[in-house]
Amino acid sequence: MTVRDRAMRLLLQEDLNFLLTNRIPRRLATNLVARVARVEHPLVAKPVIAAWRFFSGADFGEAEATRYRSLRDGFIRRLKPGARPYDPDRAVIASPCDAIVGAHGTIEDDLLYQVKGFPYRLEELVPDSALVEQYRGGCFVTLRLTAGMYHRFHAPHDLTVEGVTYLSGDCWNVNPIALKRVEKLFCRNERAVIEVRFDSGTPMLLVPVAAILVASIRLTFLDTERCLRTYGNARVACDARKAKGEEMGWFEHGSTIICLLPPGVPLHAGLAEGTPIRAGQPLAALPG
Repeated sequence: MTVRDRAMRLLLQEDLNFLLTNRIPRRLATNLVARVARVEHPLVAKPVIAAWRFFSGADFGEAEATRYRSLRDGFIRRLKPGARPYDPDRAVIASPCDAIVGAHGTIEDDLLYQVKGFPYRLEELVPDSALVEQYRGGCFVTLRLTAGMYHRFHAPHDLTVEGVTYLSGDCWNVNPIALKRVEKLFCRNERAVIEVRFDSGTPMLLVPVAAILVASIRLTFLDTERCLRTYGNARVACDARKAKGEEMGWFEHGSTIICLLPPGVPLHAGLAEGTPIRAGQPLAALPG
């Protein structure tokens, strides 16, 4: 067993991990890490990046660059062109990001699950009654981005972004340990509700959920100079066209995207909880 394996085994011990990543001043820790992540002085940046790579297992082999001025630059790294080909099949709705597949399945009336036995209501995640009715009885899939993964997300199909609603909130860790202990966690955390419509007319919701530490969501079709939270708790109407695979935004740390599909749009049969999926791989299928 390597030094990293031993360290991760200790840090992933459930009680210790929950204590270290949740029973601390979460917003204060998040703001502090955000400031450190932007420091470009090599005496700070180099050891911080080295520590992040050691604990997260981040791999720069597919990245455009392998050296970064700051931890933030490493978090939001771009990949080499063609590193994430999107399935060209017009019937395929692709994964918007690299992730670990979490809870997924049918929305039981308006109930979803963060893990087995921990339900939450669609209206608690998406506070818009019209959207709740549109997705009642549809499907959902939870995509968890770990700290070392590629943090940018992309259009799952040719689409138009019709609106974005920012919802302020906490910044609990979103790892499986926290999901088993904190009820309705996704509904408590800072998040955005992105309303999109495919060229076929089929709608979809993408709900990026921020987590502890940097907890920042940037959307390329709005204004990446401003963190999404600066818009306040309001819906921003959009008319932004995105081709399948085109970048939509990024997290400045690992987090989660919950994908919601209306009734009649089935999830890909190969999805399995706990398995990795890459941006561009099949997530669901358009009817017909």
